Amino acid sequence: MSVWQKHVMLGVAVVTVAVLLGLAWTSQAVEQGGRVASPASAPTSDQVFKNVQALKGIPVDDFMATMGIMSAALGFDCGECHVGPVPSAPVWEADTPRKRTARRMVEMVTTINRSNFGGRQVVTCWTCHRGRQQPLVTPPMEFVYGTPPYETDDVMTPTPGQPSADQILDKYIEALGGASRLAALTSYVGTGTAARHGGFGGGAQVQLFAKAPDQRTMIIEFKDTSTRGNITRSYDGRAGWLRTPLSVLEEYELTGSELDGARVDAQLSFPGQIKQILTNLRVGPPTAISDLPATASQSSVQSTAMVGQDREVQVVQGNGPRGLLVTLYFDKESGLLLRMVRYGGSPIGRLPTQIDYGDYREVSGVKLPFGMSFTWLDGRDAIQLNEVQTNVSIDPAKFGRPATSK
Repeated sequence: MSVWQKHVMLGVAVVTVAVLLGLAWTSQAVEQGGRVASPASAPTSDQVFKNVQALKGIPVDDFMATMGIMSAALGFDCGECHVGPVPSAPVWEADTPRKRTARRMVEMVTTINRSNFGGRQVVTCWTCHRGRQQPLVTPPMEFVYGTPPYETDDVMTPTPGQPSADQILDKYIEALGGASRLAALTSYVGTGTAARHGGFGGGAQVQLFAKAPDQRTMIIEFKDTSTRGNITRSYDGRAGWLRTPLSVLEEYELTGSELDGARVDAQLSFPGQIKQILTNLRVGPPTAISDLPATASQSSVQSTAMVGQDREVQVVQGNGPRGLLVTLYFDKESGLLLRMVRYGGSPIGRLPTQIDYGDYREVSGVKLPFGMSFTWLDGRDAIQLNEVQTNVSIDPAKFGRPATSK
């Protein structure tokens, strides 16, 4: 099985290494890969899972995403570390030789960072493994004499000679319809279709609810599969929830990085406030990315695997709530937002989530993205909205704890 085939299984593989770690973790700034502690009232990792030898007392959402980092770094799925039938009846808490090896490796990386970089997470699992169980130790000649892939740093330094962050954000606001029209947008409801990574669940129905300034819920309903249940991400301006019925935890409250991310997602749903959402803005080097196909249907969004037209972009980075690192990619020509990558923190590295936007259409004088792709360490959802209604009344319950699937 190839690495990319294994990533199709990442929705289950998030817990591949749930008890691998054997080290303590102290809170650091997100730029250093750390997190603040979970609220005292929320269940923590060691209260939810058995045989947690480290990562105790941290938010469950950070714990789950940390498993995703390790799975992605090694290109593993669940059965390669866990015993028992995976995913039907695994014994997640049981130790295995690979778990013991992983503990030693994480301790080694932690020691390197502590001894050489003042505890900052400069070296992580991904630094060496890059999707392989055994890291490469010798550079291939094709790499030495070819053109290596360009990969930007997570944390960007200001790049001279670029437009200011204010200029780029002002152009974005004007491209959407202008500040006054954006200020008049108080809510909207969108409906359409969705598909998961690899085409799973193609044709699922999606509902998007958003209310200014910071409430947002997306529900993906698999009507043709009665046993699957709905996927729901909700944020009510204070608390957030994630329901993913086929994962190890069917539902949990967001209290760590994903809570911060849910807040930014909700706030950016009303982009007229973008300058108040992020702090410490800086402009990075210009680059090019592949956007979503401009008029893609749900099926074509999925089948193209995010490969659209290459577009030159201007990059703005800032910090969200509790230091969340947020990078925004704006189309140089139109000024529209094409991509957001936000980074939370964990004991072993940053937690990336990428949201791509496309198929902008005008609704009530404001341009909104009808095409979206939400990619995180537990999978990818491709969204295509067919209809959006603005300034409508929305039941407050839509933004609370998800209702149990029928």
